[in-house]
Amino acid sequence: MALLPLLFVFLQIEGLLGSPLGQLLAVIVGIGVVVLVGRVFLKVAWRLVTIAAVIVGALLLLSFLGINVL
Repeated sequence: MALLPLLFVFLQIEGLLGSPLGQLLAVIVGIGVVVLVGRVFLKVAWRLVTIAAVIVGALLLLSFLGINVL
């Protein structure tokens, strides 16, 4: 969080985003942020899918054995 004001100062400098390389850098940093946030959400999503698969598999196995849980 301490770097956030520093980032705003750099973004306000016209020379940084005024050149094509500066714009390219801003786009690459933006894509990096999206990828990092996406990795966190996918990590949670995979855990939920794995837990759901184990629960459904256990219920299926119990139904094969003649124990109806639902």
